[in-house]
Amino acid sequence: MRLLLDLLLLGHLTMVTYGHPILEAPESVTGPWKGDVNIPCTYGPLQGYTQVLVKWLVQRDLDPVTIFLHDSSGDHIQQAKYRGRLQVSHKVPGDVSLQLNTLEMDDRSHYTCEVTWQTPNGNQVVKDKIIELRVQKVSVSKPTVTTGSGYGFTVPQGMRISLQCQAWGSPPISYVWYKEQTVNQEPIKVAGSSTLLFKHAVVADSGSYFCTAKGRVGSEQRSDIVKFVVKDSSKSLKTNTETPTTMQSPLKATSTVTSFWKWTTEVDGYSGDTSAETGKGLPTFSIILIISLCCMMVSILAYVMLCWKTSQQGHIPGRTAILVKPGEWLFSQVTAPVKSHLPRLRALTTLTIPAWARSTRSSPRSMVTILTCCTQFLQIMSF
Repeated sequence: MRLLLDLLLLGHLTMVTYGHPILEAPESVTGPWKGDVNIPCTYGPLQGYTQVLVKWLVQRDLDPVTIFLHDSSGDHIQQAKYRGRLQVSHKVPGDVSLQLNTLEMDDRSHYTCEVTWQTPNGNQVVKDKIIELRVQKVSVSKPTVTTGSGYGFTVPQGMRISLQCQAWGSPPISYVWYKEQTVNQEPIKVAGSSTLLFKHAVVADSGSYFCTAKGRVGSEQRSDIVKFVVKDSSKSLKTNTETPTTMQSPLKATSTVTSFWKWTTEVDGYSGDTSAETGKGLPTFSIILIISLCCMMVSILAYVMLCWKTSQQGHIPGRTAILVKPGEWLFSQVTAPVKSHLPRLRALTTLTIPAWARSTRSSPRSMVTILTCCTQFLQIMSF
């Protein structure tokens, strides 16, 4: 393209200097065997000069042969050999370059670009340029990998996308796509064309890909490895929409266990972090507190049952048997061994034995024994 612009500029300067359109073309052009080639031929349009005829001729033996003709009636290809593989550009004024496709080795020759103009005074001016066409068997070049999307090689899941493998050289060029595997494993073939198409890209399609190109001439060429990544759009959306909420909330846990003697334990002032997420259980501190209280109650019950069983046997091991008669007993009447274990009963004046206990054999002694045992347990716990 740059060469064409340079030729047009040069032709325009020449016309300004000499007053006539001047053709511009290179001396020689090289095209790939089985490939396409463009043979440039341009001039700068000049006011008052009208293009009336364009010819392209090829040298056969000693005589030139017309292969293309453009006049007021249109384009005409004069040789059957070039039909379907020859065309002349008309898009840009002053550009009459020849496009020749699927070059064969016998297309090598000298081509003549000839243009006829009509001058302002009605005369005709003919200019021509001779260009040598060379045809070479070109080895395939290193292929490049591109995508047809603006996402590059990182795309969202479900998108339709293709990877393109492109190489230059003498056609036909065969392409093969491969996907890299884990260490010490051969790449697997995933496609046998220049295009690797993903109709609905999924996360499993992510990986390292490369392509190879093989032409008529030369060895097989391999592209660079590209990292293709398919993102899970659902997970990304979930991550963006879910905002974890954490709050600081003081938790005051107070547990009070009051017995007949007003023995109290308080746990106060716990402060910690709690999560606002649903589905969470009680705080750890509350669970530990509940478990502790349950253990205490079980221990008290077990100790009371043990004392009760011991009292039914008639005495407490290691203690002096205490006989209590039914009715109300003054605190001063309780024997010294019992007083020593009931330091908090001093505020009481009498010890009342229930009526239901009076009808039970050895009940007074059992009740006093139970009270003694409970008092001893609570004294131990208070320490």
